[in-house]
Amino acid sequence: MGKILIQKRKRHFRMRMFVGVVLAAILTVLAAGTTLAAGVEQRPNAISGDGGNHGILLAAADAQAAQKDAKASDDKASKDSKNTKAKAPAGPPPSKYWIVNTMRSNPALVIFLTLALGYYVGGIKFGSFSLGAVTGTLLFGVLIGQLDITISTHVKSFAFTMFLFAVGYGVGPQFVRGIAKDGAPQAVFAVLIAALCLTCTYLVAKIAGFDIGFAAGILAGAQTTSSAIGLATDAINNSGIENAQEMINHIPVAYAICYLWGTIGTGVILSQLGPKLIGANIEEACKQYKAEMSEGQPETGMNSAWHQLSMRAFEIVADSKAAGKSMSEVERLDPGDRMFVERMRRDGEIIDFDPVTTLQAGDVVAVSASTEALVALSQDNKEVADNELIDVPVESVDLVVTSKDVDGKTLIDLAKEDFARGVYLSKITRGAMSVDIPILAQTRINRGDILKLSGTKTHIARIEKAMGYADRPSDATDMVWIGLFIFVFGLLGSLSVKIGGVPFTLSVSMGVLIGGLVLGWLRSVHPTFGRLPAPTWWFMNSVALNVFIAIVGISAGPVFIAGLKSAGVGLLVCGVIATSVPMLLAPLIGKYIFKFHPAINLGVCGGSRTSTASVAMVSDVAKSDIPMLGYTVPYAVNGTLMAMLGMVIVLIY
Repeated sequence: MGKILIQKRKRHFRMRMFVGVVLAAILTVLAAGTTLAAGVEQRPNAISGDGGNHGILLAAADAQAAQKDAKASDDKASKDSKNTKAKAPAGPPPSKYWIVNTMRSNPALVIFLTLALGYYVGGIKFGSFSLGAVTGTLLFGVLIGQLDITISTHVKSFAFTMFLFAVGYGVGPQFVRGIAKDGAPQAVFAVLIAALCLTCTYLVAKIAGFDIGFAAGILAGAQTTSSAIGLATDAINNSGIENAQEMINHIPVAYAICYLWGTIGTGVILSQLGPKLIGANIEEACKQYKAEMSEGQPETGMNSAWHQLSMRAFEIVADSKAAGKSMSEVERLDPGDRMFVERMRRDGEIIDFDPVTTLQAGDVVAVSASTEALVALSQDNKEVADNELIDVPVESVDLVVTSKDVDGKTLIDLAKEDFARGVYLSKITRGAMSVDIPILAQTRINRGDILKLSGTKTHIARIEKAMGYADRPSDATDMVWIGLFIFVFGLLGSLSVKIGGVPFTLSVSMGVLIGGLVLGWLRSVHPTFGRLPAPTWWFMNSVALNVFIAIVGISAGPVFIAGLKSAGVGLLVCGVIATSVPMLLAPLIGKYIFKFHPAINLGVCGGSRTSTASVAMVSDVAKSDIPMLGYTVPYAVNGTLMAMLGMVIVLIY
């Protein structure tokens, strides 16, 4: 065994060395081409989240004026063409390096290279911290962008559209529930924190004298909201600002500088300072909250009662507690545990039975239960080897809760329902981030939750009919509905409404985001259409976003260094303030205004900042996953709202 482990370590080391050598070679070539590319005059590149074909809550130009300007421009162009020959814009001179010329003529390859390097470096752990794929991709995009590589904005628009739809789809169920149901206080809190983040960012950027591009980048980085980059870019492109391209190029500069503390600082503040701010011992608070949530659960605990599934065969003896009792009575012999009679053999034959069937001495039954319950049953009954009897088909499925009849009910109440008979629960996940929810007696189940269930096919079919649908593995994506929702809601977002004679519009991007919200919620209620498998959702949410980020970095690369030199320290200070102030105030607001329980207060704060890492750090300090109970609703609300702030800060700046 030792030799095998040593061999595995050696292979792992060799693989890491190989990857390191490849990366070093690539970076050497890129660096060699940077000197030549840096001095080349850059062609202006329009950067837009969705191609610049729509407005973003900004006044459109007067139609007549636009037509007049267009006519004048055409006349001038016609006149100039008589005197001079049109010249095509000069591109960069050919490089002496073959790979640089190849990359310039094949930008698709450049995108994949940027993704590979970004994901690799972003995944490297420094203790419990990592840069993340987005930051890694942005940094390598900036580096590779020094080679003067032009990529069509249509590619960026396509990727950003997929990402926005995935964001909306993932948070749809919890977003609607948070707004309409008992999650309303947490939803309101999330909106308040988003407003606080926006206000703080706006003030520090204004006081420091930064332009609108830097302000948007501070917001995206300090609040770790990558999606805000696209909407801010879109808004600037449609604002009519003369130096719009310069402002757009400032966004990734500020984002890269502010992101580091945005991620680390949020976690440190909530996990280390948060308990002191609310005056609570988080570990003890979680124990207290767990005790309150465990009211009514079996002595063995809900984990034991729900998690374990074992099946054995027993022959009923004459003086046992089970002899002469009905099936339902036998299953309730131990009120502190779950036990079910799955099959029965009488007089050598396997027969059907119902809850009122009475057990007789000599009957053989197949019983599923926890190990403790089976051991107790064996004390006054004879365990036998009956492979045929215990050969009961068992399956494990992910059940998506869709029934409004069970929405909001506790686990202990659901366990008493007839449809829960013979079914065992091992895991509850909630929200777009698939957060694990503690299995406690008073844990409430919401529509959109995914329950990991085990049991016989008969039992699974019964609970599926009562609670939702089994999300069995499938690679198929319902592109009919996904494509239609993106198109229709994108069109709706592009429509403008005149207010006081001035046209306003949501934008195509916002329309697509809302379309994702609607379809995600409809899917949780009516699971017959709109399927988006988890792997596909991850691709649209992660890879599509990073394709967009890669193109942003590559396009901004030539001016990134100049922007960094001119505003680096000031951006860092503004980012620290924009991150820290809201997170220092949030726990206090949660305690004194919203009266959140100390065990979930910091989880609500982390969810409001859409910071999964910070809530994980809080859970480590608390030595419990209880804080996650406060994470999902605020995350769903601000996962959408924070993206919109990129547009809003441009509007109000």
